Amino acid sequence: MYCCGVTAGKHRSKELRVEDIPVPLADNEQFRQFEKLINPPFRPGAHGSIVHATLLGRFFSGRQIKYPKGIFWGGYGHMGCCTLLAIQEVKSVGAQNRDDLDYGEAYDDPDIVKVGCGLRDLAPFDPLKAQQQADNGSQEWIFDDPRQVASEALERFTNIERSSIALKEKRKWQGRYVYEWKPEGKADTYMVVVSRPYVLSFYAHDPKRVAWVVIHAYLSSCDKGNTVRRIR
Repeated sequence: MYCCGVTAGKHRSKELRVEDIPVPLADNEQFRQFEKLINPPFRPGAHGSIVHATLLGRFFSGRQIKYPKGIFWGGYGHMGCCTLLAIQEVKSVGAQNRDDLDYGEAYDDPDIVKVGCGLRDLAPFDPLKAQQQADNGSQEWIFDDPRQVASEALERFTNIERSSIALKEKRKWQGRYVYEWKPEGKADTYMVVVSRPYVLSFYAHDPKRVAWVVIHAYLSSCDKGNTVRRIR
């Protein structure tokens, strides 16, 4: 809730009604477990949380809104941007009991605060495809070596041999590593985020063998002649 004196709260004075339809909420043990997982404090280093759950509720599509680029459904959420799922009951919640997986939701961005500096995203990634390649046995090291996963990605981005890329571990926490590389004599800095995402455990051939995959990569620079997206 971004403005206008509205304060988020955990309690309602009366039952929720949407479009004159009552939406009661079952406050049971599954709901309390779900609520705990999606609210701070999260696991160390995790900003936000990905949770696997089965929800029962009502979906409100809202109304059709005409925009210059098309017609969309909305009317709910910030500035009426969105449709609405009103949860009535949490039927089940997946346990977050593995210490090898990344349950975090938020991105890791380069620490850029200086005026005139900027960044741009490198090529989009397909973690599911990377998991499938690992399951096929073509790249067994993906299961064990996050640094090599990051180096291999940078080799593809830069056309520089992997042996010349000196990665520095910027930070790490459960199921996630963040690496940086600053080529000697250049103003550019590369940052690669490698993760074992929780969601891949549902797609892996063996749920206990989730691959290390690149989920984000950036090029940042403060050089006057850079071509990255500027931050002003």
